Amino acid sequence: MKKSVEIPDCHYPTEPMLVPPSSPTPNQRLYLSNLDEQRFLRFSIKYLYVFRKAIPIDRLRTSLSDLLVHYYPLAGRLCPSTGTGTTNDRLEVDCNGQGAVMVEAFTGIGADELAESWSRPNKSWRKLLYRVDASTIPLVVQVTHLTCGGMILCTAINHCLCDGIGTSQFLQAWAHATAKPMSDPQIGPFHDRTMLKPRKPPQINFAHPEFGANSSNGSHPSSPSLSLNQFLLSQTLTPISLTFTSSHILHLKKQCTPSIKCTTFEMLAVYVWRAWAKSLELPSTLQIKLLFSVNVRNKLNPNLPQGYYGNGFVLGCAETPVDQLLTSGPYYGIRLVQLAKQSLHDSYVRSVIDLLEEKRSMPDMSASLVISAWSRLGLEELDFGLGKPVYMGPLTSEIYCVFAPVVGDSGAINVIMSVPEGVAERFEQYCIKGFEEREEKDEIEGVNGGERYREIAV
Repeated sequence: MKKSVEIPDCHYPTEPMLVPPSSPTPNQRLYLSNLDEQRFLRFSIKYLYVFRKAIPIDRLRTSLSDLLVHYYPLAGRLCPSTGTGTTNDRLEVDCNGQGAVMVEAFTGIGADELAESWSRPNKSWRKLLYRVDASTIPLVVQVTHLTCGGMILCTAINHCLCDGIGTSQFLQAWAHATAKPMSDPQIGPFHDRTMLKPRKPPQINFAHPEFGANSSNGSHPSSPSLSLNQFLLSQTLTPISLTFTSSHILHLKKQCTPSIKCTTFEMLAVYVWRAWAKSLELPSTLQIKLLFSVNVRNKLNPNLPQGYYGNGFVLGCAETPVDQLLTSGPYYGIRLVQLAKQSLHDSYVRSVIDLLEEKRSMPDMSASLVISAWSRLGLEELDFGLGKPVYMGPLTSEIYCVFAPVVGDSGAINVIMSVPEGVAERFEQYCIKGFEEREEKDEIEGVNGGERYREIAV
């Protein structure tokens, strides 16, 4: 396991600046759908980019200001909804043009030093993003200059305004505006979220196990005396980062054929879910869940318009007793994930929206692994005019799992999450174990399998 590097304190030569739109924008309130302003989304998605060459801060500020003319809600402020018939805890966006927050910083470290461990974030990495009241400010940016002449770009985008696809769309538009000034976004943003309003009266026509309501398999309910999530949050956590290369993923997929055909996400999600459950040594009869975000833009009738950057996803939910997940072959878990994805049609999504209107439900985290897939959003392709990043990932490692892209290998995935210190080594070993047969075969054939074996446990 590679060590993690402590980031030196950042020096801020100037105070944080507000970056308003460069020309007047609509002064209005933006409705947020029930998918947008869920309680569990009231945080900022924090991305970290490392670039070998730094873009001048004035150039970044100018292009951001120009782009905010198009993405003007990100220059506004989140506030309680003033709509009639709404509860006090609903949110909307006051599109007042106050501006995003941008800050410039310097730190005494170079990209090569960071390269030793940038896939293993620690608490000191939080210095790379200026702290502001993220509950009201939709967009915060910190540009940190490195001693090598490169830069770290950290962005915090409030999840209530954008999902992963939306954040990627915005960041790609910003990079395009910086590299090619005076050009309009390649994909224009679509702001209106009223097409996701709940029905009147609400119609909750499906069981929603992702929220813990009417579990689809009542024969193995989660034990009320055990909240795995509470236990995990009470532990000292350590970050884990496993790099699955294209060849690793191909090998795992071959293990599933001809029994079942699957996507990379389906296969890897189940692989990590099984390793997670096994390493935590969960009770064999405990009902556990895998929660994962599914883009529903093209599953709704009508489809969400091109450029829709709000939250256009719902949670898929696969659930099973621990013993059945671990004693069955991988195809069992993969089939559960596939069935969960297939259920997310228009009527189901509308039922989710109506459920959130009636009950303001939270996802069932009592015994769940949550996976957020960033690996196919094009986040690693960001180019502000001086080259693509050498690293892209989350700012910090959280208890939920992120599938992050790997720069330079479009078929590879970084699996990043935090687990209790006492199970970290066990979790890594269970992930590695699936390759042991292949490595032994390679050594017999004269291939240096050890190096490839260790690459998985970075």
